[in-house]
Amino acid sequence: MLALAITYGCNNKQNPRAVKTSLTSTVVAQVGIAPSFAYAQSASCPCKGATLSTIASKAVPAVVNVASSRVIVQQLHSPYSPFFNDPFFRQFFGPMRPKTQKELQQSLGSGVIVSQDGTIVTNNHVIAKAQKIVVTLPNKQEVPAKVIGADPKSDLAVLRLEKKVKDLPTMKFGDSDQLQLGDVVLAIGDPFGIGRTVTMGIVSAKGRANMGITAYEDFIQTDAAINPGNSGGALVDMDGNLIGINTAILSKSGGFMGIGFAIPSNMAKPIMESLIKHGKVTRGYLGVTIQELTPQLAQAMDLNPNTQGVLVADVMPDSPAAKGGIKRSDVILSINGEKVATPLQLRNLVATAGANTKVELEILRKGRGETVTITLAEMESPKAPPQFKEKAGTLSGMTLLDLNPSVREKFNIPGQIKNGVLVDDVDPDSLAAQSGIRPGDVILEINQSAVKSVSQFTRLYHGSQKHTLLLIYRDGTTMYFYLSK
Repeated sequence: MLALAITYGCNNKQNPRAVKTSLTSTVVAQVGIAPSFAYAQSASCPCKGATLSTIASKAVPAVVNVASSRVIVQQLHSPYSPFFNDPFFRQFFGPMRPKTQKELQQSLGSGVIVSQDGTIVTNNHVIAKAQKIVVTLPNKQEVPAKVIGADPKSDLAVLRLEKKVKDLPTMKFGDSDQLQLGDVVLAIGDPFGIGRTVTMGIVSAKGRANMGITAYEDFIQTDAAINPGNSGGALVDMDGNLIGINTAILSKSGGFMGIGFAIPSNMAKPIMESLIKHGKVTRGYLGVTIQELTPQLAQAMDLNPNTQGVLVADVMPDSPAAKGGIKRSDVILSINGEKVATPLQLRNLVATAGANTKVELEILRKGRGETVTITLAEMESPKAPPQFKEKAGTLSGMTLLDLNPSVREKFNIPGQIKNGVLVDDVDPDSLAAQSGIRPGDVILEINQSAVKSVSQFTRLYHGSQKHTLLLIYRDGTTMYFYLSK
């Protein structure tokens, strides 16, 4: 069995001194007749026979290089650190302060200028956790940029240049729904940081999902070459319009192997607009549990085995679906006239429609067709676990969770541990980590007061003035930790 790895077309993290570039020359045979694909026909100019070079020259200036950087702090472990982390020895030697070193981490990617005010669309993974972003324009001018908004669930981000630049080249959004299999497309980006590059291919597939790349997937698949550094670059149609944001490749080697993925423009544009307007993406929420309608299920429900739709397995109480009359065993055939054949397709269409939006659902109920109108609600983002936010303090850098049943099961907390809070994460460079606190620890007491919740722990910790005494359960035993403030 061949194992295929999903590899982002960006995050070209590299040490400039260690990078070597080898160039090889290629002999191109002269031909008397231009190949048929050298001329492109489009809906707007079907008879003009625009050349690929004309389209490329129109689109390339709007594609920029995006360089992001951040300083990370690495902890240098001593071979004696496990010994000195033992609470018994810390009574004599005190807490050990591990040595650290700072390292500059850099990432190269691409972006597309979409408006004269310097708005740039790129991938979230190009700029994730960046402390500094610099955009290189076609004229080699370097301009700092700031993040307007980012959406990890779709792997999209919006930047804006921090300095006004006159006569910026821009690229218009195209209609990705009009793409057909076999359409010629161009991929434009800055692979390996060598400069803007144009590659050509076709639309190999549409609606690619379940790839495990992002939470919301509806990718255009193309065989136009996408390499490290191309992420965030443009997929361009034969009108020179932006119809996709190049995002990832499917590869066994880490390099391009003929399968690349781009986020379609009709998905990217509303996300961009929401990030600009709200700073976040407001996705629509229907409130149903759905599953694939297999031929066997269709036949068991006295439906045509060839019925294409999505089966409603459950309806959430007080949800938009419940208020709109959707019932369990309904089959959703379309949303706003667009046919749906898979649960993921329906999920994407609902999310893209947005909150407080009315949608028409065509459904089958016991074999009879109906149309219902539903007003979608806003999908709520999961709340982040409680976390200490103070910059100083012996326990800064910890993420704590209440001991609910799912946490107990995940971390295998025994039943005799009735109360406490679980240490879910510890920043390696934090004072909490240096004091010996580890992920998986259960804090039972603070200053000899039993702990029952994260909020109670926070209150008791902030109330302590001089020191913090913790009783911690770890690996079947308990131990005290004394932490001086």
